[in-house]
Amino acid sequence: MTDQTDAAAAALTPPIAATRPHSFTTHDITIDDPWAWLKDPNYPEVTDPDVLAYLEAENAYFEAQMAPHQPLTDRLYEEMKARIKEDESSVPQKDGDYLYWAAFETGGQYRKWWRRPVDAPADGSADELILDEPALAEGKEYFRLGGFSISNDATKLAYAVDDNGSERFTVRVKDLSTGALLPDMIEGMLSDIVWSADDSGFLYGLANKEWRTDNARFHCLGDDPANDVELFHEDDEGYRVAVGETSDRRWIVIGTGDHVTSEVRLLPADDPFAEPILVAPRQPGREYDVDTHGDTLFIHTNDTDPMWRLVTAQIATPGDWSELIAPSPHFYMTGVECFADFFIVEGREDGLDQILIHSYDGAEPKRISFPEASYAAGTGDNPEYDQRVIRLGYESMVTPGTVYDYDVATGELTTLKVQEIPSGYDASAYATERLHITARDGTQVPVSIVYPQDFPRDGSRPLFLYAYGAYGHAIPPGFSTGRLSLLDRGFAYAIAHIRGGDDLGQQWYHDGKLEKRENTFNDFVDVARALVADGWTSEGRIAVAGRSAGGELMGAIVNSDPALWGAVIADVPFVDVLNTMLDETLPLTPGEWPEWGNPIEDKAAFELIRSYSPYDNVRAQAYPPLFISGGLNDPRVTYWEPAKWAAKLRATKTDDNILLLKTNMGAGHGGKSGRFESLREGAEEHAFVLWQLGVEA
Repeated sequence: MTDQTDAAAAALTPPIAATRPHSFTTHDITIDDPWAWLKDPNYPEVTDPDVLAYLEAENAYFEAQMAPHQPLTDRLYEEMKARIKEDESSVPQKDGDYLYWAAFETGGQYRKWWRRPVDAPADGSADELILDEPALAEGKEYFRLGGFSISNDATKLAYAVDDNGSERFTVRVKDLSTGALLPDMIEGMLSDIVWSADDSGFLYGLANKEWRTDNARFHCLGDDPANDVELFHEDDEGYRVAVGETSDRRWIVIGTGDHVTSEVRLLPADDPFAEPILVAPRQPGREYDVDTHGDTLFIHTNDTDPMWRLVTAQIATPGDWSELIAPSPHFYMTGVECFADFFIVEGREDGLDQILIHSYDGAEPKRISFPEASYAAGTGDNPEYDQRVIRLGYESMVTPGTVYDYDVATGELTTLKVQEIPSGYDASAYATERLHITARDGTQVPVSIVYPQDFPRDGSRPLFLYAYGAYGHAIPPGFSTGRLSLLDRGFAYAIAHIRGGDDLGQQWYHDGKLEKRENTFNDFVDVARALVADGWTSEGRIAVAGRSAGGELMGAIVNSDPALWGAVIADVPFVDVLNTMLDETLPLTPGEWPEWGNPIEDKAAFELIRSYSPYDNVRAQAYPPLFISGGLNDPRVTYWEPAKWAAKLRATKTDDNILLLKTNMGAGHGGKSGRFESLREGAEEHAFVLWQLGVEA
């Protein structure tokens, strides 16, 4: 056989990762981990030839197995691409003397950012290109724009770029009057960018060696970044520091916190070196955020109730809180934003988005009503403080994304843009419902579902089920053009709003974390079983997907109920939970303990995590077909988590079902960058699902 033939044959054989003796003992319990070697000790540099050889072998196997289905992947990709308006652009929004917007060009992977004077004609003659992402991304395997901030006088742009997926950004400053880059360059940034009132410089945060932002710094334009002044430093390794500004731009906000506790300081934007005003010292379990109106602080907090409330205080006495809006058992208050003549309260009522406009005189608020039973809605980009018309966004599982302007005085909604689907879209061909399914402990779990109008409820059709279920992150029932490729092939598509997210309030989140983590997994399985019982699909005809912590969910449910699933997509899955939570040197670990527990100090947390950690609970049984992805430069879910999981599954499972591991060797947590590369990855995953479920393609 030739070398090429040998390579081809090897690519058709599932790679078997070597095992190397390795064990550790914690709380008098010894755990063997023979695939621990897949963690390169030089990480974040990955240079170990054995590690790289294994990942490349898995990638070659992935390519060989997917090759016969390349025509299907290509068809799906072309379908998905045809539903995207290639020269898509955002609706221009006024900020000061300019209108700003971003736009793709036909065939472009990345956006260009534009502006024109407010009083200039809209014929393109006055349009000014302020940032050219395609030019910045040229020749790079990966590109992501991070912080993006225009100076107050509109003459400078500070922006941040990550070109390898590691989420360590480089800041540059552009002179918008000349188009030239200033010499200022800051590497290793991980934050937003906030200008001082006089535009002499800006605040930002650097990532430390553990990829944690523990500081807020000020960079004066023209100075050496090594001399930048640290305005605030956080000593608690579990907390992260963020910078922002109040709606009126009078105050710079320095916030610090973990997943359960927060603390806010204010700096005058015209004097960032002043002594910070501490709004309220941290109290474990209390979160709050702050906006301002005049000399009044508007403080959104969960101090008395997990549904949150709104209190006010004077800047001179920031700790003296007075309740303005009490918590409600049905309305989960998610945010407050102040404007000159009114303030907006956003939230969810029984799980559905709500927007209320409040006047400062205490009159009855105006509620913006939306027409469908299940939808996603929220405020958009509203940069000016003296705003009379509010930009809103709306979509549902059958309604494409729609941008509105809402006139606060008249209550009139003006449609500015409806997401265009060039290949055509008929909303009447689909139906959507909001179901409530009873979990094993009696809890009612909401489920958003969309399906073709002619969908039979006889169990004959496939169903795609998605969830996340962690960090209090809700999954809105929004629109997806990629999803149409499944619906048009007879699928129903459901989103399970399981505990661990905050879809029904912060208590919903609390009921899926720490010692209640099993609720998240049980909810998902119970939703699937109920959908089978109600005729939406049948066992083994369910495709499921989850990303990151949602990938942990995938790992748990394939261990507990493998026969339910016909195909499983686990993207950058957080599956080696015990090892990661025991390694406090990893970037995220100390900040994650409030979410999962600290198994280093707490034996009960150790035993609980060990009981569900997907990697630790792989056992000799039949598993469903699995498509697993990872990113070599991922700082959130490190590449070795999916790699170790795949290796252990291969060595342990008793079935012949396909298992694929794809590692993006030049990307991070979000997969490949660029809208078309991302689309192609989605097409690959859909092709895998159709292949495994035997659906006519």
